[in-house]
Amino acid sequence: MERSNHTVTDFILLGFSTDPVMEKILFVLFLGVYSMTLIGNTTLIILICNDSRLHTPMYFFIGNLSFLDLWYSSVYTPKILVTCISEDKSISFAGCLAQFFFSAGLAYSECYLLAAMAYDRYTAISNPLLYAQAMSRRLCICLVVYSYTGGFVNAIILTSNTFTLDFCGDNVIDDFFCDVPPLIKLACDVRESYQSVLYFLLASNVISPTLLILTSYLFIIAAILRIRSTQGRLKAFSTCSSHLISVTLYYGSILYIYSRPSSSYSLERDKMVSTFYTVLFPMLNPMIYSLRNKDVKEALRKLFKLAHAEV
Repeated sequence: MERSNHTVTDFILLGFSTDPVMEKILFVLFLGVYSMTLIGNTTLIILICNDSRLHTPMYFFIGNLSFLDLWYSSVYTPKILVTCISEDKSISFAGCLAQFFFSAGLAYSECYLLAAMAYDRYTAISNPLLYAQAMSRRLCICLVVYSYTGGFVNAIILTSNTFTLDFCGDNVIDDFFCDVPPLIKLACDVRESYQSVLYFLLASNVISPTLLILTSYLFIIAAILRIRSTQGRLKAFSTCSSHLISVTLYYGSILYIYSRPSSSYSLERDKMVSTFYTVLFPMLNPMIYSLRNKDVKEALRKLFKLAHAEV
């Protein structure tokens, strides 16, 4: 029997497993990942705020990326942890809508922010002498504000179109959070106009930033090739390697999930890919941007020395 989405009061999140033992194992794993995410991103933000050597446009964007990842991970992981240890797997309709909205807004914002970071790297390599003037603090703040504004405006469009679908029959979501693929599976009939909205949002929030990033890297490669010394080329490329790894991992998983027709969604496979960019990726970012970064390592050593001196 069909029922409108207005009569749905809650959804049931199946999560990853119904086996109690496996759920406890998953709880420990997700708790460990979430703890590392909080520690890693918070530490990176503190280092960037406290060390004057990190008060540059590049680290300004990295700090904002860490803040976004803290927020992004916190949209999903606490609910996952509750689902793993509680017999109550339900999430209210309003809670599902809120989680969906913030997850979409933050995901889209990160796409724009990564594009802004690519432009920052292009400016630093192509015109290093005028880098500070070209990437002024005002411009950096504007790029971050535009990233969040664009992300959440598009999230409003996606959320309003998704939660006006008619859900019928079972209200069980075969996933660990409220997302497009499992909700589409619950919809009675996915209108062609809704599929068009998904493609529009994919083009404006993922494809367009991807093209901006690719264009930036084409100019970066051209600038690197103009550097005569091999050492200079390697040094220039090393400043982009962390961002390139981050972009590849994030955009790769996003495009895999959302660039296909709704009829080809495989919830089990998509669930694993979703876990990567929603839970694991925010943990990996601080490692990606700090493990090979001498400035961050030096700032961390300085912080430890100050903490040891105070003790």
